[in-house]
Amino acid sequence: MTSRPTADAFVAELADLFTRLGDQRYGEGVSQMEHALQTAHHAKLDGAPPALVAAALLHDVGHLMQKIGENAADLGIDARHEHISAGYLARAFGPEVTEPVRLHVAAKRYRVAIDPDYLERLSAASLQSLALQGGPMSRDEIDAFLADPAAEAALRLRGYDEAGKAPEAEVAGFETYQDLLRDLIDRDASDAPIPDIR
Repeated sequence: MTSRPTADAFVAELADLFTRLGDQRYGEGVSQMEHALQTAHHAKLDGAPPALVAAALLHDVGHLMQKIGENAADLGIDARHEHISAGYLARAFGPEVTEPVRLHVAAKRYRVAIDPDYLERLSAASLQSLALQGGPMSRDEIDAFLADPAAEAALRLRGYDEAGKAPEAEVAGFETYQDLLRDLIDRDASDAPIPDIR
């Protein structure tokens, strides 16, 4: 069984990942780092709880980790970045962080299904990925999504995600979130059940 990383080690790993790969783009007018920081900024402005701020900051980390490249959507590939992100983050964070991340693409599909005006507001890159991600939800998919305990948080995250695409926006840097991330990791580690090693 793999042990949980310490808070310091995992935050350092995240910082390194964003430092090395955060300049990547994925069809939007901002880099991955800019998008992450802007999304977290909007979560903070909204008074989101710390776990949702962390989810906002880290929701697209899977884009940095997938091996297909920055142009996966152009190649007609859904890299399923939301699942890569949630799985990676689950090494250190609890479900209050990972579940909204896992569901943020589903939240887009839900919003498109129930609100035609929302579709009109999506960026070109988001429209392109929507088609690869399954398009608007069916009635059964809507019911299943709304029954998920993390659906509300995922919908809030989706709003921050859409707002976090402004070229040259001035927001706080990654380092300003490191204490918040460490505190969440330490809290989630203390809440984790002690494994039975008998």
